[in-house]
Amino acid sequence: MNFSNLLWPLDPTVKILGAEIHAYALIIVCGMIAAFFVITLLFRRRNMSPDLFLTFFVIGLPIAVITTRLFYCITDGLPISEWFQWSSIRRGGLSIVGGIIGGAASVAVICAVKKVNFLRVGDCVVVGLLLAQSIGRWGNFVNQEVYGAQVTSEALQFFPFAVYIEKTGTWHYAFFFYESFVTLTAAILMFINAWKNGKKPNGINVACYFIVYGGTRSIMEPLRDSQYILSGGGVPWSLVLSLTMLIVGLSLLVYLLYANRKKEGVWIGSVKGEPYGIVKYIADRKDEEPELDKWNMMCSIYPENYKEKTEKSKETKEK
Repeated sequence: MNFSNLLWPLDPTVKILGAEIHAYALIIVCGMIAAFFVITLLFRRRNMSPDLFLTFFVIGLPIAVITTRLFYCITDGLPISEWFQWSSIRRGGLSIVGGIIGGAASVAVICAVKKVNFLRVGDCVVVGLLLAQSIGRWGNFVNQEVYGAQVTSEALQFFPFAVYIEKTGTWHYAFFFYESFVTLTAAILMFINAWKNGKKPNGINVACYFIVYGGTRSIMEPLRDSQYILSGGGVPWSLVLSLTMLIVGLSLLVYLLYANRKKEGVWIGSVKGEPYGIVKYIADRKDEEPELDKWNMMCSIYPENYKEKTEKSKETKEK
């Protein structure tokens, strides 16, 4: 049975107040909004100021958007004159890897300036990042891009295993869906870990992010349609960076667990001292008071201190 009529044609553009906007852009924005709320919630949960993430968001997002475009332009060999031409941008051309590099660099700089633990922040940020990437991949579905080899067996020509490409009239492996499913699953598992586990060491989610995303892309990049492979100068840049991310993630995970065992006497937590890595409240401003409520994990870890600290916080605000 051919399901192509159920999926296509889809209009890749929508009109809002008379302006024509690419559906891909709207899907990306939806991913950003979802990520913002998830990360803000996790910051509050893990004893950090939600306002702190707003600082990261306001500064880091524009930088990530620029590096997303720059990485694509450089690795695809696009002429410099076309990098930021409006007509060129409208034709598309973004690289998630470039956004990761720019976003991570900006967060690292802000953490250094504010003297904040980068890995503790990163454990929350990567959850939202995976969620945004999972949602964003559906933009490829609307645009009919980022797919794999042709599926010739009629028995396998069904969505979401394969996707019908209208311009070629053929079915292809739905790589965008595979990646979306994997990243969404990873986001859910990492969210649960971040929500329930506050023990040392910080950085487990960060390492797992690089392992999951780097591993997924390392498998799929060589199998993608050649027109979607960034290979400026004859180098498969996305594959190279994906493999690098995988190696970095594995190395970081081993280091974190080994260092914690050596220092704390156990792989996770501590048998020598404080087992939790989220005890210190991280504020956005020096005069900011901790927000202790039912969402804050510290209230369930140390309930005996919850009432006392909450009452002091209320008294300070009333004055």
